[in-house]
Amino acid sequence: MIRTFIAASAVICIAGTAHAADTCVIEGDHWDLDDAGVAALYDCMSARMVTGYTKGDDPVAPVYRDWTQTATRAAVAGAHGERFLLTFANDIAAPEYLKFASEGVEIPVGGVLAKESIKIGKEGKARIGPLFIMTKVGLDDAPDTGGWLYSGVQPNGKPLKFKQAFCHDCHVGWESQDALAYPLEEVRVSATQ
Repeated sequence: MIRTFIAASAVICIAGTAHAADTCVIEGDHWDLDDAGVAALYDCMSARMVTGYTKGDDPVAPVYRDWTQTATRAAVAGAHGERFLLTFANDIAAPEYLKFASEGVEIPVGGVLAKESIKIGKEGKARIGPLFIMTKVGLDDAPDTGGWLYSGVQPNGKPLKFKQAFCHDCHVGWESQDALAYPLEEVRVSATQ
């Protein structure tokens, strides 16, 4: 039996049976979702993201949701394939990251950021995207990427495979802020929250 729940005026969550996965569908243009619509989309996808990411053995996947959430909600920032993104920062990265400074940023070694992603496909169907991970390892261990190690977890828990330059060639555009891109200004949390 399939049940339909209207979570917001533009998002429909269809709960499946044990044999069918839940589906989240956006009616209309996903670019037109208001805050409540994005929250409903995230609520529809949230548990399945963690379930999928933790199917593998990545050490970040089971713990990142305990870190500092850097935005009030997921948002589309343009990078990462125009996905809805929500970034979490561990205790080492959060104090510096939450300054959202445009210059002089230096995340300490051991700082880790994890970015959840949701992709909207054809006919408004939402899909879990990769969990993108940036780990500050220092220049000795990653001289070609500004001291950052880029990794990721696919929605099925398997490692996301790519060359380090693939990520860093984009992130180097934010060199003055330690290669960090930030959530959209209107959704950023403050360092005091």
